[in-house]
Amino acid sequence: MPGKNKLLESHLYLYLTEFFAGMALMAVEIGAQRLISPYFSSSQIVWTIIIGTIMIAMALGNLYGGRRADKDPNPDRLYDRIFLASLWLALIPAVGKYLIIGISGLLILAIDTHFLVLAALVTCLAVFVFPLFLLGTVTPSLARYCVEKKEETGGIVGRLGAVNTIGSILGTFLPTFLTIPALGTSLTFLLFAGILLLLSLVYFAAGGGTRKKMALGAVIFLAACVLGHSTSFAFWEDPEKIKYEGESTYNYLQVREEPDSIVLSTNVLFGVQSIKMKQEGLTGMYYDVALAAPYMARIREKKDPELLILGMGTGTYAHQCRRYFPELKITGVEIDPQITALARTYFGLPPDVPVTAYDGRAYLSGDRKKYDLIMVDAYQDITIPFSMSSVEFFQSVREHLRPGGVMVLNMNMKGSVPGSLNDYLADTVASVFPAVYMADVPQATNRELFAGMEDDLAENLRLQGKREKDLELRQLMEQTGQRLTPYHPGPYRLTDDRAPVELLGMRTIDTLIHQELGMYRDILKEKGIRGVLEE
Repeated sequence: MPGKNKLLESHLYLYLTEFFAGMALMAVEIGAQRLISPYFSSSQIVWTIIIGTIMIAMALGNLYGGRRADKDPNPDRLYDRIFLASLWLALIPAVGKYLIIGISGLLILAIDTHFLVLAALVTCLAVFVFPLFLLGTVTPSLARYCVEKKEETGGIVGRLGAVNTIGSILGTFLPTFLTIPALGTSLTFLLFAGILLLLSLVYFAAGGGTRKKMALGAVIFLAACVLGHSTSFAFWEDPEKIKYEGESTYNYLQVREEPDSIVLSTNVLFGVQSIKMKQEGLTGMYYDVALAAPYMARIREKKDPELLILGMGTGTYAHQCRRYFPELKITGVEIDPQITALARTYFGLPPDVPVTAYDGRAYLSGDRKKYDLIMVDAYQDITIPFSMSSVEFFQSVREHLRPGGVMVLNMNMKGSVPGSLNDYLADTVASVFPAVYMADVPQATNRELFAGMEDDLAENLRLQGKREKDLELRQLMEQTGQRLTPYHPGPYRLTDDRAPVELLGMRTIDTLIHQELGMYRDILKEKGIRGVLEE
């Protein structure tokens, strides 16, 4: 075997290379999802694109690596590729976010449909395919270098596969449960890129590699650490407004302070998750319209009424209910405990409002209590958990309502095309609850859906709202009652077996993009990109 590197006197270093290459590959896959999801959502669509492009890159790398190893069985070539892959990965935190925004800006003005699919696909091709293609050459190359006798082939390939798999397992769990929550996505990329770089530099040093190349690699890596370790996902934001930016096991999280509000974002391109107005009172957002639910359930007439919020977020709805309906006992469920911590710190969530860190549907499955109100607010743009949108889920909600109880569902993407995501959600709810009403939120894409077992929701709102002592709230309930319309179900249903919420959400986002950006597309056609930037 060509090459006189003393590390290769035994096969140990080759197996270590296989182990760390497998670890880095899976860490990059997890990191790719976390890098992309704040811009394109963390839906199954995005995951599918990431996995698909990575598999393509790996397949091409396997083919290329095997052929190159047969033609030139010199391990130096493999470690050159690992060296190049490590530097590319190290630069992703510094330049990846700018590439994503650039790609998104061009595509959003150029296409009318499938924006999320194409933007995520082009991003993966531009950012991740090349380094993962290089890492894909590792296994076939190492198999060629390790096999000295034909009768050893099966055993060696089996050991390489086992070592790669063990590394891949660690590369899956470490970013998810340790490095991303503790260090963040950027430092996770730098950490695993550094491991690959060290792997190649040790090899070069043992074999008398050129010092210039080794020094250049170290300089590029250090520059990437300086430029990329603290880059914000929303780098265009005023840093003085950002009160918190970090990552949890579940989400990218950003707390931003505006002159009149505090905002939590889990997605920097498609809206926000929660807003708390600094001025006490009505917010002007969907939380206000959702306050119709307590009137529909005649909360003021009940003894010890209880509210369950599935998708507590920062607790704005809980705060509003506590303000206007102090008799309500409130319980919250929020899958991400870090969001709850931020809610306590920045959003004034009262310490006596209990919040359980759990999945909403799983919580219902283990909860034996019944409630007068259940608020379902677990949908974030296209990222809608299918398990909380199905017939089976809403049946569980119904079973947890007391007589006269009401469910209020916040739907955050109004669809104007028949067969939209909201049509599916509303029809699904209507297949479980005999009384369903809807009210659009003024000047927003939200729509509130109210459901109960008795067809007196609208009348309850009218009668109970008239008795409200707060003038502003009484006027709001009157306006909400005027917009409230009974829902007549259609043929659409979502079930645990079939709930294509990602595709439906993508279709709705395409419609919204087309409506909102039509003016800019016209400017692009007439004046070019300069005209768009000027506008």
